[in-house]
Amino acid sequence: MADLDKLIAAYTTILSELDDVTRPGVLDTPTRAAKAMEFLTRGNQQTLESVVNDALFPTENSEMIVVQDIELYSMCEHHLLPFIGRAHVGYIPNGNVLGLSKVARIVDMFARRLQIQEDLTFQIATAIEEVTGATDVGVIIEAEHLCMKMRGVEKQNSKMTTSAMLGAFRVNPATRAEFLNLLR
Repeated sequence: MADLDKLIAAYTTILSELDDVTRPGVLDTPTRAAKAMEFLTRGNQQTLESVVNDALFPTENSEMIVVQDIELYSMCEHHLLPFIGRAHVGYIPNGNVLGLSKVARIVDMFARRLQIQEDLTFQIATAIEEVTGATDVGVIIEAEHLCMKMRGVEKQNSKMTTSAMLGAFRVNPATRAEFLNLLR
């Protein structure tokens, strides 16, 4: 876990270059910003094992399971600005199903790290594969990046979509099509 006092000192240094850190509206900002950053990157303190917490259940089901529209909030590792979107996760069970809320918790664990969307998508897919033993996994993430909207090119309507397809989701056009059709 981060040293809160060091984070506060670092924010104080940064803010003192931008504004008067003694004025009332900014006086407590270094502490608030440090606590916010700890919260926004709390996924670094979590493990897959602790998030799943044994919520894996045996099944004979071998039909596709899809959990869609899982909100996610992450921080771009390049600019420390948020990207906000939704994840769609699908997998074909191979003897086990994962507790429904655990799919969302896995998304959160990886999203709550300094991150790029491309890696986030693959991390979620491989985590679902690892936890469930399913070799057939698909993850799609759609997100809006404030680093594109607030700075640089300032494109307000831009959205990024990434996918990670493992197993049949990658090699079998029918499986991929079923997944994509279920998301419509």
